[in-house]
Amino acid sequence: MAVVLRLQRIGKRTQPHYRIVAIEKSSGPHGEPLEVLGHYNPKAAKVSEKVTINGEKVDRWVKNGAKPSETVGSLIARARKAEKAAEQK
Repeated sequence: MAVVLRLQRIGKRTQPHYRIVAIEKSSGPHGEPLEVLGHYNPKAAKVSEKVTINGEKVDRWVKNGAKPSETVGSLIARARKAEKAAEQK
């Protein structure tokens, strides 16, 4: 069972919204995810509201061999960078 971390679209036609999910690689775009790890809203006004990720769950899945997609990898990096900036304030 190859697990990947990828985006799963759940928004309306003109209001995109995505879940960040752990899902089997062979599942289609609307397959049942193993676990929801966070959300991505590209139309959010504030940068801090665009990406919401549960870091503990992501770390657990990556530790167990899940591969993030290129987009999800960049979103994880962005969320962690914003989290560190919020801690320093």
